[in-house]
Amino acid sequence: MSTLTTGRPGIRRRRGRDAGRLGLLVVLAVVMAFPLLWMLLTAVSPDRDLNSADLRFWPSVLRLDNFSRAWNSLPFSTWLVNSVAIALVAVVITVAINLVAGFVLAKMRFTGRSVLLLVIVSTLMIPVQVLMIPQFRIVAELGWVNTYWAVIIPRAAEAFGIFLSRQFMLAIPDELIDAARVDGAGTLRILRSVILPLCKPLIAVLVIFTFMYRWNEFAWPLIVLKDQGLYTLPIGLTFLQGQYTTDYSGLMAMALVSALPMLVVFLVFQRYLVEGISTTGLK
Repeated sequence: MSTLTTGRPGIRRRRGRDAGRLGLLVVLAVVMAFPLLWMLLTAVSPDRDLNSADLRFWPSVLRLDNFSRAWNSLPFSTWLVNSVAIALVAVVITVAINLVAGFVLAKMRFTGRSVLLLVIVSTLMIPVQVLMIPQFRIVAELGWVNTYWAVIIPRAAEAFGIFLSRQFMLAIPDELIDAARVDGAGTLRILRSVILPLCKPLIAVLVIFTFMYRWNEFAWPLIVLKDQGLYTLPIGLTFLQGQYTTDYSGLMAMALVSALPMLVVFLVFQRYLVEGISTTGLK
């Protein structure tokens, strides 16, 4: 009886803490989702609501034709294809380089490995803007200006992804590699048949981060792409912003469309995301 008497206040306190945490999570979810909701409502609002001096949250009428009007006003279909092609090729190349480099740094023994890792990690401290001039000179010398390769190749090896891969693969026991070598497997066979099947969470994290980074990239494609037919969606969105007026409903409509591929990639790989982040210690 005494145990029940002393236990009830503890249960009430625990329930109170759980309710407080749930309320805090709900508030944070609303705060984080509000920009997306505002963007959606702006995309379906008529121009008179957006140009009115009165602040209106809900549109007076739903204008779904804002999507088709903005889509047909500029070559967004071409820019969408360009963005998809660049992002997919970049993801394949970048993830492959990150995995191979991470495997070499984590499991191969050679002189200067620690120095090489230090050099790679130290490049994270260099601002991207500083690298643009030498990178542009390199792609210009190679004749890649105004091509997809000028956008993809200079950012193919990311120090963050290499470091992430190395940290993840350090947790894989060396005994598995030794056993594979005893069975006669070479280095590439070990990487393909032993290491990569254990790296699904890592691959999911790399795919999501690389796709998101490449999909949203604006400055570098704007520098190396001259033909408007090769532009990507982030560059194309700027054409909806005029010098004196801006088509806010069309801009928000196309911004929503441009966010859909990232949402699809996240939904496909999200079940591995939490596991990958917890395994690699990413914060």
